[in-house]
Amino acid sequence: MIIGVPREIKPDEYRVAMLPFGVEELTRRGHRVLIQTGAGIGSGLADDEYRDCGATIVEAAADLFAEADLVVKVKEPLPAEWPLLRPGQSLFTFFHFAASETLTRAVLDTGATAVAYETLRGKRGDLPLLTPMSEVAGRMSIQEGAKYLERPQEGRGILLSGVPGVPPANILILGGGIVGTNAARIAAGFQADVSILDINVDRLRYLEDIMPPNVNTVFSDRHSIRERLAQADLVIGAVLIEGARAPRLVSRADLARMKPGAVIIDVAIDQGGCIETSRATTHSQPTYIVDGIVHYCVTNMPGAVGRTSTYALCNVTFPYVLKLAELGIAGACAQDPGIAHAINLHAGRVTNRAVAATFGLPFSEWPA
Repeated sequence: MIIGVPREIKPDEYRVAMLPFGVEELTRRGHRVLIQTGAGIGSGLADDEYRDCGATIVEAAADLFAEADLVVKVKEPLPAEWPLLRPGQSLFTFFHFAASETLTRAVLDTGATAVAYETLRGKRGDLPLLTPMSEVAGRMSIQEGAKYLERPQEGRGILLSGVPGVPPANILILGGGIVGTNAARIAAGFQADVSILDINVDRLRYLEDIMPPNVNTVFSDRHSIRERLAQADLVIGAVLIEGARAPRLVSRADLARMKPGAVIIDVAIDQGGCIETSRATTHSQPTYIVDGIVHYCVTNMPGAVGRTSTYALCNVTFPYVLKLAELGIAGACAQDPGIAHAINLHAGRVTNRAVAATFGLPFSEWPA
């Protein structure tokens, strides 16, 4: 099989979808790997490292897409890449279709097979390809929140840890999954006063057991969210419904309850955001202000730490890339039902229920 790894063109995206060891393993097995020039530079990986492992370096993305049977990326294809996709070709990447009907319909029209990292299921029913990037984003959310709470960044001028005689920041985390758990751990390390909300009582019991005393677990409902918004210096949006658009937990009217200069980090923005006033931003222009509240809604947070994120991502994606290369889409799905669950679009049909329901599109069981 011919596997292509293009250079990411999303603004401020520094990750790459394959490490040199992956190229070496694929070529050793008789596959051909095309790497676009400069694809690994943002992660500190030079073209020569890929070439030395057997890759063919390709200058233009169009040439790579034209040859590749399987294209492996990090982020969703942008409009410049849509015309390069074709029927019979598979694209393996993060899509987050529920956040964009335009993207969904564009990829649907190409007839290509969209294999989404974020809905691939592990043997335990987990989401193994989403997990490492959720870990990175959760940890980064506190790092970014601490920065934008500083007064020069138009925040409240709050130090997360406080100092003797001055209380620490109050942090509200909406969602107790991978993002929320990692955010809470880092926030706890800063000695902040942390509340983590979730609707799963069993998850809250688990978090109560593993978290330090400065992390409080609270059942999430409309009343508890509104009550804690009034106390919060920093809010982390960390909710996830697999494949679907994130639920809106905070309305614009709710912002009036918050302290001027408080900060919202909406990590759920990849799936549309869980704050009504959230809109996608970039690392170059990460924040904006609505009603006195600083919003940070970067859709590719892990891209800023490309070296760490690339290694963390490729460690989990490569076994699936290898399986797709060795067995093809149909063979890989037959052997591993978790891969079948990752197929969101195929041959012009929607094969993911949540995506179909989000946009009122017809749903087809895989294989479509």
